[in-house]
Amino acid sequence: MRGRPAYDRLRWGARHVRGCSRRLPTMSETASRAAPSGGDSVADRARVVVISGGGTGIGAACGRRLLADGFRVLLTGRRADVLAESAARLRDAQPGGTVLHHRADVTNPDEVGTLAARVREEFGRVDAIVNNAGASAPPYGDDLRELVRVWTMAYLANTVSAVLLTSALEPLLTSPGGRVVLVGSLAARTGNASPAYVCAKAALEGYLHATAARLGQQGVTVNLVAPGYTENTELIAGRISPERHRRLVGTIALGRPGQPEEVAAAVAFLCTPEAGYITGQILGVDGGYTPWRSG
Repeated sequence: MRGRPAYDRLRWGARHVRGCSRRLPTMSETASRAAPSGGDSVADRARVVVISGGGTGIGAACGRRLLADGFRVLLTGRRADVLAESAARLRDAQPGGTVLHHRADVTNPDEVGTLAARVREEFGRVDAIVNNAGASAPPYGDDLRELVRVWTMAYLANTVSAVLLTSALEPLLTSPGGRVVLVGSLAARTGNASPAYVCAKAALEGYLHATAARLGQQGVTVNLVAPGYTENTELIAGRISPERHRRLVGTIALGRPGQPEEVAAAVAFLCTPEAGYITGQILGVDGGYTPWRSG
């Protein structure tokens, strides 16, 4: 699995969703096994956040910010070495903070089930879920089979990953007071990316509204942060030519790209008690996208 290209791994995930080799615990079974944290120390009372795509970019920035805000942090992602490095940096920056990492492909139901069991064993609950995992979609030309493959993989990476992780952790969510934050994209509104990526991120907005309505009855909020052009992320790194960079900056009122820390600040706010009456909302972190500006 780890040696395969990213989209081949996701293609395997699509087959795996259709026919898992073993039955996963249902959400009600997971809930029945959940046990509260055994102690009553300050550390045991600290809030718990699980962050997907937590090894780099926006996910790593969310880990730094939420750890500084007093959360116990569990980072997850596909690359164990990247996660370990990110977790080590967080511990160095915040001595005494609780930082765990768990390698999981969040498009794989078996691996997500194992992750949920780890969260239950380590913490007994989760107070916030940050669904940051995602991937760009490569070009597919005129080959219809390749088109289906790329679109399927885009939905797995950008939409199904969030649905799967949220569903697996939902029985452990603090109720009332739990927080679910989805990381979408400005591209869902502007179309300024590959069609498969744009549609997958737009589908995430539909999931936002349906899930906010359902979980709101339990006192859990669900919101989406939609970053615009953000530097220092794997989605952007090495993919933006100087000319395109100039054009993109020309559409931003503040005249510069965003940084992962600025997106993380919005995510962190939505995880606070002060955001308890905000749900089903899309918060743009795009520097004031104004496409009519000259580039």
